[in-house]
Amino acid sequence: MSSHPQPGDKRGITLWPLVAATYFMASGGPYGLEEAVGSAGYLGAILLVLVTPLIWSLPTGLMIAELAGAFPAEGGYYVWVRRAMGPFWGFEEAWLSFASSIFDLAIYPTLFVAYLGRLVPGCDQGWHRIAIGASVIAICLIWNIARGRVVGEGSLVMLLLMIGPFAVLIVSGFLHWNHGAVSGQPVHRSGLIAALLVCMWNYMGYDNAANVSGEVENPQRTYPLAILLTMGLVALDYSLPILAISRTGIAPDQWTTGSWALIGGAIAGRWLMIAIVIGGMVSSLGQFNALLMSYSRLPLAMAEDGLLPRVFSRVQPSTGAPYVAIIACAVLYGACLGLGFDRLVTLDVLLWGASLVLEFAALYVLRLKEPRTPRPFRVPGGRPGAALIGVLPTALLVLAGFEAEREQIAGMSVWLFGSLVMAAGIPAYWICSRSGARRLEAD
Repeated sequence: MSSHPQPGDKRGITLWPLVAATYFMASGGPYGLEEAVGSAGYLGAILLVLVTPLIWSLPTGLMIAELAGAFPAEGGYYVWVRRAMGPFWGFEEAWLSFASSIFDLAIYPTLFVAYLGRLVPGCDQGWHRIAIGASVIAICLIWNIARGRVVGEGSLVMLLLMIGPFAVLIVSGFLHWNHGAVSGQPVHRSGLIAALLVCMWNYMGYDNAANVSGEVENPQRTYPLAILLTMGLVALDYSLPILAISRTGIAPDQWTTGSWALIGGAIAGRWLMIAIVIGGMVSSLGQFNALLMSYSRLPLAMAEDGLLPRVFSRVQPSTGAPYVAIIACAVLYGACLGLGFDRLVTLDVLLWGASLVLEFAALYVLRLKEPRTPRPFRVPGGRPGAALIGVLPTALLVLAGFEAEREQIAGMSVWLFGSLVMAAGIPAYWICSRSGARRLEAD
């Protein structure tokens, strides 16, 4: 399998641009956490924000750090699972990841429009909402064709722009500390689980950075360090703003998607509200941009393996960007702009989580099959550690699966819809593998 460029190319993505791109793939700032506060209250949200990364994203980050350092390649987790368990499971990994991305990436233009609606009332309604969301996708499409390194450097700039308003919000919140503490609200099981799903969604996506490891400078060293730095930054970025606002007198039931702007305006004035709205738009743009870069490498890697039509392996001669895959992904993501936030989040968590289980399995299998492969970073605990590290994330996914019964899409539960999407990977593999075999014979 080829890479564009090869690992170690000095023109590749360096540490801090990779940290910024990973940040947007896995987080994008506190935007989107509002629903967790509204569902679980301040105390529940703070506890979930602090505990979720320990049992959800830390095991994932350690697994990614080992595999990305040992097996850097375009396609990331698709390559690992295929190498560990064969072509079918590699295809299923890519199928699940790509299916989840269709629902995941529709979230960010939706959030972009929601925040813009705070500045321009009515733009988040009717055809305006779809048109603006489609424009966001078009901008990121053009940006991605300019090459992964440009996306990484752009992510670093957007990260700095987004953090600024929240730094002011945190300081303002602590200056108003104890000016109006609110009594605790009763929190029900359904509220806690809904908040947990939001936190899981806000803490997932670290494995997406591995899809561009063929474009990273010195990936064996850069990936583990970038993952750990990003995880620390995200934990601080989530917990401090909620803590700062928790005793300012703003009741938890006032928190809904997009409320960060109103909270900033109530504490420090309209100028901070505008800054947070702009930051929310930057966050949504940055997340979509970075994730489009990541997911577009899956069709590229699969086309090079003969599992997708050869056209998806075409790249821009001057930039190395897989432009056909980028355009195809952008069109699919645009098709889901009309779905609501809650449905998108639940579907995304279920499908991405299923692919995550395969990645944890690949970690253990590759320890058995290729024990002598150099691993700059290893999950601690030897083979038992590699086997047990996925237990807690899998348990959270089972819990999310039970909750999915509450959401409906296309007249069925989200769980049933997601299960049908997963099962569709079996006939899809049969079709793609047979057509790929015929192409290889023709060559």
